[in-house]
Amino acid sequence: MRKIVYTVSAILLAALLVAAGLLAQQFCAHDSSPPSAITAALAPAERIARGAYLAKAGDCMACHTARGGVAYAGGRALQTPFGSVISPNITSDRTAGIGSWSADDFWNALHHGKARNGRLLYPAFPYTNYTRITRDDADALYAYFQTVQASSQPNQPHQLRFPYNLQVSLAAWRVLFFKPEAFQPDQAQSVEWNRGAYLVQGLGHCSACHSARNPLGAQDGESLSGGLIPALGWYAPSLNVRGDWQQEHLAALLKTGTSPRATAFGPMTEVVKESLQYLNEPDINAITIYLKALPPGGLSPAFERDSSAEAVAYLAAGAKLYERHCVDCHGASGNGLPPAYPPLAGNRALTMESAVNPIRIVLNGGFAPGTAGNPRPYSMPPFGHLLNDTEVAQVVSYLRSAWGNNAPPVNSADVNRYRAVPLD
Repeated sequence: MRKIVYTVSAILLAALLVAAGLLAQQFCAHDSSPPSAITAALAPAERIARGAYLAKAGDCMACHTARGGVAYAGGRALQTPFGSVISPNITSDRTAGIGSWSADDFWNALHHGKARNGRLLYPAFPYTNYTRITRDDADALYAYFQTVQASSQPNQPHQLRFPYNLQVSLAAWRVLFFKPEAFQPDQAQSVEWNRGAYLVQGLGHCSACHSARNPLGAQDGESLSGGLIPALGWYAPSLNVRGDWQQEHLAALLKTGTSPRATAFGPMTEVVKESLQYLNEPDINAITIYLKALPPGGLSPAFERDSSAEAVAYLAAGAKLYERHCVDCHGASGNGLPPAYPPLAGNRALTMESAVNPIRIVLNGGFAPGTAGNPRPYSMPPFGHLLNDTEVAQVVSYLRSAWGNNAPPVNSADVNRYRAVPLD
């Protein structure tokens, strides 16, 4: 018996030592990747311009600028299921910002998710994606941020619940879900496909929204099969179903926010407005090539519609509401009039298993992004003040059943859940 106890104790001690070693590695490991000779060879103005372009591609301003605040001075509260992460100041200020950081410090933040002082960064800063950024691009970004006008706005502490506010908890999370890596081109694919993969998986960090997360907030890899964004109350659709799109339509959606197939809305409007519209044509095309080549997935399961008299009457009530409020813009056939009025027939925003997006759009309305390619976007007016929860549920259920659409109906409880949720 004593021998068994000693054996179990030895195993437990060994496990604790391994765990302690892994945790210690999270705090101590750094990457000694040398500075990029390519970026160093660029003229300073070219290096900064390249970094500015990459900052747009990564949409860095979206998180590091508070609404109405100084650009890149931080202070925006990023809501998570574990509390709020407050974005830091990344201007060139030497005290409050990153003006005193070296290029190596900046690289370690992107690649290892570590601040200059060695503290582990929370993955609300998407270093789980940024780890794939090349040292060359990291150095260009660093050169640009060193020119961003300094702001002395102090950083604010995160507001996270116990135990998520502990560095040791974050280190344990990283042992389970994060490993620094470099982007590895697929030699079987084209140069354009690989460029698109690099942008989507790395700088664009598309999986941060478009992949499901487990209960501890870790992404479902790079599946891009869609997922609910709990902090925002929107559903990021699967990107694995874009293979049936014409490439020019997908490029138009990314570049302008509108296309004959769909219109960007919700959080995606900011992504298009502040980031994607500034990408050059080769990069937009590379992204579309990559997305169209993704393996099929994320399709909603087949739905067998209820044919009872009550169910039919419910959809008929929704049809009447559509004729009264929607038909003038979207048409009796649901084809709309792109780009002003997006089509509803065959629109996956309506037919996904989750109906949160159409519910929120009917309640609150919204704008397509204002872009160089769509400078005067038409708005969708809100109907939350005109329609009660049951009426909103009826019209959304009708939209999900008409013109070949086939998705489950929603009820008043589904609508009420999102009536008071702000747009962002």
